[in-house]
Amino acid sequence: MLRATPPRANDAAVVQGARDVMFELTKWDSFYGIVGSAAGALIGLQFVVMALIAARPPARAAQTGAAFATPTIVHFSIALLISALLCAPWETIRVATALCGLFGAAAAVYVLITAWRMRAQTAYSPDFEDWLFHVVLPLVAYGILVASPFTVFLQARQTLFAIGSAVLLLVFIGIHNAWDAVAYFVLVNQPNRDKGS
Repeated sequence: MLRATPPRANDAAVVQGARDVMFELTKWDSFYGIVGSAAGALIGLQFVVMALIAARPPARAAQTGAAFATPTIVHFSIALLISALLCAPWETIRVATALCGLFGAAAAVYVLITAWRMRAQTAYSPDFEDWLFHVVLPLVAYGILVASPFTVFLQARQTLFAIGSAVLLLVFIGIHNAWDAVAYFVLVNQPNRDKGS
């Protein structure tokens, strides 16, 4: 027959520590509400811009879209997903940070695929800024998310700030990359199309 073991003092400390972490997370609700809403709105705006560009697509648009446009939607989507995830009423932070780590790892793999696509496409020669905003900075943001399940119980407050910074970085990366793509299609590609017509 199994007997219930009486609670130990250490168990109470663990429970109190988990409550403290969850209390810290509730302080972030408005931050993630704002960032998540911004990411969602920017996803919609990106679809509008792509629909306008699709009226007169540039040469090899599918090749450059996979390398430069789709990752922007992925970054905005991950920012939206993490924002929603961290606003959910979790009992403990463990599941939320485990999901942050899982999504971060999957997105980091996607960034490596994006880097391969950037090298493989022939429509545009990426410069340092492209590599920085399409590969390096996203890997930093996703690396922070990957580390979060391992650091949250050691440094809860700092981990929550790191996750918030990663999500905000993804939104700013997306804004930069979306603007860069629009500027390229409107300012660089437009004169070439006009000459050819």
